[in-house]
Amino acid sequence: MGESRTPPRAAAVIGWTALSAVLPGVAHLRAGWRRTGLVLLGLHALLLAGVVAVSLTADAGLLGQALEWLDTITLVAVFAGLAWFALIVHSYVVLRPNRLSAVGQVLTGLAAGLLSVATAVPFTLAAQYANVSRQALDDVFDTPTGAAEVRHEDPWAGRDRVNVLLLGGDWQENRKGVRTDSINLASVDVRTGNTVLFGLPRNLENVRFPPGSPMRKRFPDGFRLPANPDGSREDLLFAVWEYADTHPEIFGGRRNMGPETLKAAVGYTLGLDVDWYVLVNIWGLARIIDALGGLTLTVDQDVVFGKYNEGLVKAGTRRLKGADAMWFARSRTNSDDYTRMRRQRCVLSALLDQADPATVLTRFTQLAQATKGMFRTDIPRPMLRHLVPVAVKVKEARVTSLQFIPPLIHTGYPDWAKIRKLTAKAISDSKRTASPAATASKKPEKASGGNTEDTGGKSADKSPSAAINAGCGTTANAAKR
Repeated sequence: MGESRTPPRAAAVIGWTALSAVLPGVAHLRAGWRRTGLVLLGLHALLLAGVVAVSLTADAGLLGQALEWLDTITLVAVFAGLAWFALIVHSYVVLRPNRLSAVGQVLTGLAAGLLSVATAVPFTLAAQYANVSRQALDDVFDTPTGAAEVRHEDPWAGRDRVNVLLLGGDWQENRKGVRTDSINLASVDVRTGNTVLFGLPRNLENVRFPPGSPMRKRFPDGFRLPANPDGSREDLLFAVWEYADTHPEIFGGRRNMGPETLKAAVGYTLGLDVDWYVLVNIWGLARIIDALGGLTLTVDQDVVFGKYNEGLVKAGTRRLKGADAMWFARSRTNSDDYTRMRRQRCVLSALLDQADPATVLTRFTQLAQATKGMFRTDIPRPMLRHLVPVAVKVKEARVTSLQFIPPLIHTGYPDWAKIRKLTAKAISDSKRTASPAATASKKPEKASGGNTEDTGGKSADKSPSAAINAGCGTTANAAKR
């Protein structure tokens, strides 16, 4: 190999070494290592061509598949980081810095070392994020033994919709059982992404169960138990999960039947088949809020909380810690269920608004740790590769909401036939909607009963469900303060 006989300068050595970080091989060419330099440049060109090709052809399906490749991504990132580190070091060495003065050798060596570490950092972060993501998925997705195998060539088994039960619970280590205080079902068209979100109140009474089910045999006239001494009831919709879990004798000794029982009850109520559920620990949101550094909220009036009303979230705009934000969302003092629903949606809206990509990336590890143990689901992990593209479609599609709250229904004496009829109509209307671009400028139509909310446009019906969102304690300006 030929070698440059011109004594190098320290600035030149540093410059060529730095340039080799983005154009591998140029330092070798400068030093006379022609064959090695051309090979490195050729490999780099192929790598760039591959990245461009993937970028141009990448879609949500590829992102979904990437969730199955997290182990491979971790290993590739580690290998690439080590390779780039070695490349910078070798590029520096071939420039023969030993011909410099002692001071020049120290300066260039320090610069090359810093550059080597700096170029390895992005690969190290990528490996760390991929590994943390894999651990988070392992914590949430645990496909039960005997679960149906996912056929990737036809994951939906001929269905055009999937129905996912979205639940907010408040289980804690110091309290037994799961109470599902927030109950919604998302019915999604897998082809278009058009979604209808059905909301059921936690205090729905006389819940019915499918014919032939163990719970139907126990409660043929609906879920009804004796009232508590203080007149409160524990036989409402929010208690179905816990009741099924604590009475395995109803199911022939089978335990942990809460999720399946609630899925069956909600599905029978709406006249739909529920595919999966996702349960979020509402109190776990406090950890996420703290991991984000707090949440800026505008509290429209003082909110009292605590067993003895000893706590207070004062009115005004401020950055709240996780615990205070959740007390604001969940305090029952001087509040009814629908007021609490409004405050909960305020907190969730602020959380989505303020969890910007930059914040999420900088606090990725803390957020991953905060979500540990916060989610439960029966979605098979292999389905993720198919659900991710659908989720991307939903983001750009039309999402409507139908809330079964008073005066549309009476929670004490629900009209089950009316609920099923409105559910079927909402889904039928969702199927007939035009493209999101066409509907964005169209004022949403009010469905029967006036409790339908279209989230695809700027307008909103003046209905009970819209009223729940009115006066929400978050604003864009507040988020920026």
